[in-house]
Amino acid sequence: MRNGVLAITRDGAIAEMNDEAFRIFQLKRTSNAVGRPFIEVLGKHPDMVRVLKNAFELSHLPNRAELRLKSSGKVIGYTLSRVYDERGRAAGVAVFFKDLTKVEQMEERERLRDRLVALGEMAAAIAHEVKNPLAGIEVMAGVLKRQVGQSPDAQSILNDIINEAKMANRIVHEALEFVRPIRLQVEHTSIADVINDSVSLAESKVPRRNIHLRLDLEDGLPPIQGDHHQLCQLFTNLLINAFEALEGTGTVTLSAREGVLDEEPHGPAGEPHAPTRTVVVDVADDGPGVPRELTDRIFNAFFTTKPQGSGLGLAIVRKVVDAHDGKIDILSSGKGTRFRITLPVSGADDWFTAKTGPATMSGSPEDEL
Repeated sequence: MRNGVLAITRDGAIAEMNDEAFRIFQLKRTSNAVGRPFIEVLGKHPDMVRVLKNAFELSHLPNRAELRLKSSGKVIGYTLSRVYDERGRAAGVAVFFKDLTKVEQMEERERLRDRLVALGEMAAAIAHEVKNPLAGIEVMAGVLKRQVGQSPDAQSILNDIINEAKMANRIVHEALEFVRPIRLQVEHTSIADVINDSVSLAESKVPRRNIHLRLDLEDGLPPIQGDHHQLCQLFTNLLINAFEALEGTGTVTLSAREGVLDEEPHGPAGEPHAPTRTVVVDVADDGPGVPRELTDRIFNAFFTTKPQGSGLGLAIVRKVVDAHDGKIDILSSGKGTRFRITLPVSGADDWFTAKTGPATMSGSPEDEL
């Protein structure tokens, strides 16, 4: 069956659990699961345990409800039904469920596109009205700077005016970049080349100082179908964030390996198909980390914890990942932050504009920089 099936008895023992249920709950298939208490088998998923515990007490069981598993981030749609014995007494409960994670991601992507259309119209109008005055302020401040002589106070004030105008202009530019629809120029792209170019770009924008940068790229990484320029922007933004978080001292590790994604083992007609080949890239630092309460908001547009930040860097990162039909996860504890980007080797998004070109094989760069 393409749906997960789990049945429990009145005393809380598992009566049935199919292969799809094991896969969705990310549990190893074991022959002794039947007969064991569901609280033990599903111990990693307390939210599902709570639903099953209440199944015998509710007067009306939920039908087509949704639940996000906090332990894995998966979204499942489920229906609960009671199982009655020949005397009409509730002898157990059966739950039928399906992994809706991809559906949820597609709906979120559609909502994001709708928001970007409205935001894009507004941002284009604002940018047109704001960029010209900003340019005038910067030019006139430069003229005054040359005319006021060597007065330290006046020079300092004019430098502040010029720097603030440049920062405002950069925010306007980033806002336009964020709301502008992505038109990917897809070709066979080497992740190793992308990473090396991203390192050079990040170092040209933010001084690395005493930060140690370590590359750990698996040999023989397959080229992916992607846009080299957009992917460079993605990893450059992540590296800049890492450099700024470390404030000149620490270690940044950038690793890449081949992986597989097996979230949907059956096709639309129920036929099995092979797992999706992916390239998994981790950008990790040993800095202060991201507070747990902020991890759900960190990819939101204009959300930032930096005094001089625009809050668009990570929003653009997520937008590029979504356009490549990939996913991004953040793993942060008390010390250090790790961004994990999973990109399919073969893209399947209808935003892509195919671009022919020779395939580029991945190289094996230096382990240390």
